[in-house]
Formats: sequence, C-alpha cells, structure tokens
Amino acid sequence: MINRTLAEADYEVARIMQAELERQQTTLMLIPSENYASRAVMAAAGSVLTNKYAEGYPYKRYYNGCEFYDKIEQLAIDRAKALFRAEHANVQLHTGSQANMAAYWALLKPGDKILAMKVAQGGHLTHGDSVNFSGHTYEAHFYGLSPETDQLDYDDIAQVAREVQPRLIVAGASAYPRIIDFQKFREIADEVGAYLMADIAHIVGLIAAGAHPDPVPVCDIITSTTHKTLRGPRGAMILCKEKYAKQLDRAVFPGVQAGPLMHIIAAKAVAFKEASEFGFREYQRQIVRNAQTLAQTLLDEGFDLVTGGTDNHLMLVRLTNKNITGRDAADLLERAGMVVNKNLVPLDPLPPAETSGIRPGTPGMTTRGLKEPEMQMVGKLISKVIHDGRDNDEVIASVRQQVREICEAFPIYPGLE
Repeated sequence: MINRTLAEADYEVARIMQAELERQQTTLMLIPSENYASRAVMAAAGSVLTNKYAEGYPYKRYYNGCEFYDKIEQLAIDRAKALFRAEHANVQLHTGSQANMAAYWALLKPGDKILAMKVAQGGHLTHGDSVNFSGHTYEAHFYGLSPETDQLDYDDIAQVAREVQPRLIVAGASAYPRIIDFQKFREIADEVGAYLMADIAHIVGLIAAGAHPDPVPVCDIITSTTHKTLRGPRGAMILCKEKYAKQLDRAVFPGVQAGPLMHIIAAKAVAFKEASEFGFREYQRQIVRNAQTLAQTLLDEGFDLVTGGTDNHLMLVRLTNKNITGRDAADLLERAGMVVNKNLVPLDPLPPAETSGIRPGTPGMTTRGLKEPEMQMVGKLISKVIHDGRDNDEVIASVRQQVREICEAFPIYPGLE
C-alpha cells in the first residue's frame, strides 16, 4: 500500500495537483506574499522526515529515534543564525501568525499593551486586530500613516507611544511599500521602555540580501515566514537576542505547539542555504528593480499608487479613480492570467471583502526570470485589462494569450509533469 504512486493511490488528488501545476505554469504570480519554492526545497518538504514525532529541541527530545532529526534542526538553526547574523533562532514555527503568538507569549502577559500598525493601513491581523487572538489577549493600540504621504510618520508614532506607554511595539507590515526605519522604532521603544518586535515576513529575503535595512541588531525579537521573498517552504521562524532565547523556546514548545514538522524544517534548512548563495543577493535586488519598474509603468498608465511608488517588493494600487473595486479588479485580472489580491488602502471607504485597491508584487515574477522589459509589458497588460477588459471578452482573451506567451518564455519547473 505505501509504495504506490500518488496517481495509483488517489487519482482524484493527483488530477487536482496536476491542474494546479498547469495553472502555475500558465499564469503570472503577482501576489507579493507568494513565490515558487525550488525543487530542492519541495523535495525536502515531501521527504521521509514527515514520518516521525520530534517534540522538544535538538538533543533534548521527548521521543527516541531522533538522531537525524536533531542534526537537521540544528543545521537549520545554525544556517538561520548565520544568514541573519542573529544570536538565537527558533525554526519550529508552522506559520507567521503562530510565530507572532509565540513572540507575544515570550515577552508579554495577557492584558499588556501593544502598539502596532493599523490593519487597514498596512498592518497584519496578528498585530492586535479585534477579530484576532492578539486583539483578544492584549490591549492593542495602533499607529497609522501620514494622511499627506501615506508613509510612516515616526514623530507621530513616538507621540502615540508616549500616550499609550506600550509594553511592546511592533514594527512591520503586510502592505507597506516603503523602507521601515527600525533604528527610529528602537529609539521610540527605548524612550517609553517597550520591547521592540519586528515582523519581517514580507521583506525577509530583502533583509537577508542586504536590500533593506536590517532589524536584527536593534530589535529584541524578529518574526518571519519563510515562504515569501525568502522563497522557502510555507512556515515561519523567530530570531532574538540570546537573553530571550530560553523564554522564547518555551513559548514555542510547549507554549503554542507540540510536534514540529521536521520535513518542513529540513526544507527551511535548504532555503537558508540557497539564500546564503551569491545569486540570491542579486535575485533580491532584481525583485526591487522589477517592482519599481512595474510601479512606474502603472503610474505612466494613469494608476494611483499609495506613497507614489515602492522601495521593496510590492506596491499598493488605489483604484478609486478607475471606478472599480479591488475585488472586481483582481477577478478580472485573474481571468486574463494575472493573479493579484484585493487589498485595503489607507482610509479605504470599502470593507475588506471589497476594498479599493490591489497589491501586486514581484518575487514570483523575478523567480521566473522576468526583468525590467517584461515588467513593463506586465504593467501595460494590467492597464489594458482594467481600462478595456470590463465586459469585453475579446480583450481578456487577447491578454490571456500574451500572458501565456510570457509564461512559455519564462517557464517554471520545466519537465515537471
């Protein structure tokens, strides 16, 4: 039974997976939180390491038979510490949300005050939103963006921090296209006596490659996913100062999870090695160049970009001048083979299910090999769909064909069937 192929064991699942492979191969992935993992990462994630429990930490397990699991996890820890020049790393986290939960648990008590970016202006649900555990467990307060620039106003953040006196300040976002000044956040945190946590889930690859300022030297604790710009498996990690290592590890296990996913930890180890190689640095710089090219093309096509451009891997397109919602725009673009996500924009008059914006990004496109000329093409195709594709199947079909041609010129996983 266990030696059958997937197609032999479950044809229905195999058929759906094959269809998903074809979808990925023939569409343009423009969601900034998604990427294409390498075959090596996927091989580790689909390995025999899925077969065992390994509760605990390397060389301190609660199960026997963990000799090679200890080696794998220690390798992932060592590689993460070296890549980010961090004093301590925990690589067991399953998701970014769980990483944030563990970070809070390590440093805070229920009811403590946290200060973070408003979700509606670029923050994340786990930064204190009322529908999330973070908003239920802690007393959440928020800073926003300058209404004039749509960018972080550090003087205003400092004033809010003085008024709130938070126990923890969170620096980080899920939809902010500009550089985050972690040193300024450190100064604010020191003034009010707060811990400083950086959530770098989106920009982690840029940081690893030196394409964005580094939070590790100045923050107490850093959380991240491993699958966005880092291009690893779906999972997460936490970095911190050595003085917080024991309480952080206890917060992860037994605090918020039990058995680690050792096959995913192995895949993280592979991703950390890939990120330490020379080509990864250039890849991250190309992500930024591609994003800036796409942003400028959209501006030239008459689109309104929040902050007027981007410094990183994503941009936030405000569609209020196009008479279309973010949801309708994302659905329309998907029909044409370009996959983005709807997204709230600052002071959005529409609810999260509709939104007035979309959030394109370039990590996946850069993995495929697209560069500035192709990003100009993509920007013009997005414009064509939004301006001319509504109620016009011919335009959608024409753009869809052009997208297929781009995908054929820049294939992913060639030969994988």
